[in-house]
Amino acid sequence: MTKYLFIFYLSLWALNSRAQNILRVDKSVQQHKFTLNEVKYLQDSTGKLTFRDIQEMSSSFTENSSYYPSNHYKNSAYWFRVRMYFSEPVNNNSIIELFDQTTDEVTAYMPDATGNYIKSESGASLNFNSRLFHHKNFEFQIGDTKPGYHTYYFRIKSHNAVNVIIVYRTIDYFIHYALNEYLTYGLFYGMILIFCFHNLLMFLAVKKKQYLYYVFYILSVGLYEMSADGIAFQYLWPGAPTLNNYGNGTALYFTSICALIFSKELLQVKTKAPQFNRLINYVLLLRTTYFLYCLIFNNSLFVYKFVEVIPLSLAFATGVYIYKNGYKPARFFVLAYSILFVGFIVKALTALGYTYFLPAPISYYSLSFCFIIEMVLLSFAIGDQVRILRKEKDAAHEETIRQMRLNSQLKDSINEELERQVEIRTHELVEKSNEVRQQSQIIENQNKELLRANEQLEKQAGEILRMNVLLEKDNVQLKTNIEKVTESRALSTELGYEEFSAKYPDQETCFKFLSALKWKDGFICTRCSNTTYCAGRLPHSRRCTKCSYEESALHNTIFQNSRIPINKAFYLTYLIYSTNGTISSHQLSEKLDIRQSTCWTYAIRIKKVLQEKKKSRKKNDQQGWTVLVM
Repeated sequence: MTKYLFIFYLSLWALNSRAQNILRVDKSVQQHKFTLNEVKYLQDSTGKLTFRDIQEMSSSFTENSSYYPSNHYKNSAYWFRVRMYFSEPVNNNSIIELFDQTTDEVTAYMPDATGNYIKSESGASLNFNSRLFHHKNFEFQIGDTKPGYHTYYFRIKSHNAVNVIIVYRTIDYFIHYALNEYLTYGLFYGMILIFCFHNLLMFLAVKKKQYLYYVFYILSVGLYEMSADGIAFQYLWPGAPTLNNYGNGTALYFTSICALIFSKELLQVKTKAPQFNRLINYVLLLRTTYFLYCLIFNNSLFVYKFVEVIPLSLAFATGVYIYKNGYKPARFFVLAYSILFVGFIVKALTALGYTYFLPAPISYYSLSFCFIIEMVLLSFAIGDQVRILRKEKDAAHEETIRQMRLNSQLKDSINEELERQVEIRTHELVEKSNEVRQQSQIIENQNKELLRANEQLEKQAGEILRMNVLLEKDNVQLKTNIEKVTESRALSTELGYEEFSAKYPDQETCFKFLSALKWKDGFICTRCSNTTYCAGRLPHSRRCTKCSYEESALHNTIFQNSRIPINKAFYLTYLIYSTNGTISSHQLSEKLDIRQSTCWTYAIRIKKVLQEKKKSRKKNDQQGWTVLVM
């Protein structure tokens, strides 16, 4: 009876063995991926089955129906089994490699030369230094193995949905493959750094915020790719495997946020599509809320990467809408996101096992290739926007030059009219002067007649003489008063800038005038009170011969520390004085061709001095605008 039972179990084992394809390995096999019925699996819903239990449940393994097996139930542990036949001994020159770097726990049971199984552990939940090789994937070395049939078991436990890709490789092929792979990574991340550095320099040069947002977006993409590839775990946080639970989700969040903010700035969404701008703001708020909830309460929700389709689709739709409305820089933006969507589709199909017919570099690195193309196209979009802005700026500059030319022509015509009016007025004044001269001649003749009449009135000569003396004194006083009134009126009359500049044409004349005005009562050194001086280094400055202190003509005047030309400062002071401070800063700006804010600042200072001088000067003080200087 025992013999028959043994034959029955042996038959079942043989049938079960025939159901699973066996990889036959010889020297010609450098690499092989286990797919379809080459892999069998067993779901451990309790997670407590031991390797001994699994060996006893060999008949319970199920054939794999998909191209690559996966853990459909994330709370369960999965056991996978592959079988190989070695035609010759294996002397530590081969490995079995598992992909998907987000897998939490990978435990391998590898038979040795005696048929006993050796347990090896790896996974994203262990420190990176615990791995057999310092490589982003999980490698388990096939030890000394005799020719014949051998079965290998792998226990997978992960909170993410992962594709269990099991690959046999020789050590030589693994080294070749790893070197090429890391060279590709170096080129990819090197391009990211170059793009970041270039756009950072552009931001520093032109101060356009879209360059800075683009740098943040590229860095976020780089962090996501490093987290997805396992490069971040290898180089950034090898001793903190807990961060693997947050790396992908955090990088994807910043990628979405930076992509939306960059899209808003590049496409000028706020002004060109206000409805999309509000929608983007809502998505930013909701995506941030979802990220904070995952980060604080349940980081396992980070595995739902499909939520990134919403912000990226919104950015793509916004670009299409704005491009249809005639904004040309959006064309490269739309093309870039179209290619990025193709990359996402290929990546999703790869995760579902539908792209097995494609070459491995295309299926596994499609998203990275599309990211590179997207970065190039987005750089073109930024450059296109800058080119259009420069073109608009040049057009505005040409319009400004044309307007200035028209203003110059109008100014010339006004000057010609003024010259004609001045000529007419001068002619009138000459004629009136001749009339006055003739009247003066008549008066002189009459005076002669009066003198002859006075000779006849000898008796009244003394009295008339005394009266003439008194009249002469009155005439002198009257003449003096007339001159003062004339000077006062001249000081209060508003002269044009050209007429005023004729009197104070340059800095030399202004400094000479200030020097004479400042030291009209003699030089006194402000430090040692010495009264002797010599010429200083600056124009019309004076240097004390005793203490060598040099004092400029501007020192202790209202023009000290002035940042506008001195002759314009003279005219500004004159205008405020002549208008009694009523002239506005806008009028001053038009007359002096100086910014209104600068005119306003200087006008406040001069008006303050004007008010102080009004209180301190006498009623009949006729010093004019120069009273404000000292």
